Amino acid sequence: MTEELTIVYISLSGNTQSFVKRLSQHLLTKHQIKVNQINIKDLKHETFPVEEDYVAILPTYLEGGNGLDSGDVEILTTPLGEFIASHGNVDHCFGIIGSGNRNFNNQYCLTAKQYSKRFGFPMLGDFELRGTSADIERLADIILKAKEDFQTK
Repeated sequence: MTEELTIVYISLSGNTQSFVKRLSQHLLTKHQIKVNQINIKDLKHETFPVEEDYVAILPTYLEGGNGLDSGDVEILTTPLGEFIASHGNVDHCFGIIGSGNRNFNNQYCLTAKQYSKRFGFPMLGDFELRGTSADIERLADIILKAKEDFQTK
């Protein structure tokens, strides 16, 4: 029997979607885990209950501020936060992974850090832009360990 993993994500420019597709292929090939991908962008602001445990992945799109003291406003990715907050979905999220561009310094992966704090689940890791093969391998291992730890609580 093949194990399954659910990834809830939002992709706007295609970078996060590319990462999720490559991560899914890696998990299937190396770990025999079938990934159920839920791209929030495709839902057009609809929400529904997620019954299985999942990991969330999102890019950072902010307006204004410097990520430290002058404020910032999350833009474009808010539907993922709404999805997590609805129907008790937060109870099934065992962690979040952020993506971004390191050129933005303190704002790099800031949305994932904010979601971690807001919802009380751990930030499991990060990757830049589309992520590298090393990121895929590293984060696959982290996700599998976090899922196992979450389910044995």
